[in-house]
Amino acid sequence: MKGSYVLIIEMKDGTSIEVGRLGKIYFRKGYYAYIGSALNSLEKRIERHLKKEKKLRWHIDYLLKHANILEIFYIESSRKEECNIANHFSSLKPIEKFGASDCKCKSHLFYSENLADFKEIIKRIGLVKLRLKTFK
Repeated sequence: MKGSYVLIIEMKDGTSIEVGRLGKIYFRKGYYAYIGSALNSLEKRIERHLKKEKKLRWHIDYLLKHANILEIFYIESSRKEECNIANHFSSLKPIEKFGASDCKCKSHLFYSENLADFKEIIKRIGLVKLRLKTFK
């Protein structure tokens, strides 16, 4: 399956994290939505995000060492939709340049103290909630 996805992430405590070339970023306690695409295998990309032990390759890998994925939503597509999806989250606080080094977006990671902010956007754009058995 090919497509784009949104990881809903929880940071239980605020902490500074060294994020590759972006340098040190302070992540506040709260919730984050990360938007990505996988045009080779959505299943393998999500499985990789769920692994705790992995080589740190993408910005999101650095964050996930310190945070937990609560939920995953996706849309099947043979085109990269991550920038379109990220645009729907632009009313929330972006983490500048995070996950957006290969495009002109401000960010592909957004912060909110309120989980419901993300749920409203996800519902409005019609993403499907991933059930882990979907990929087994």
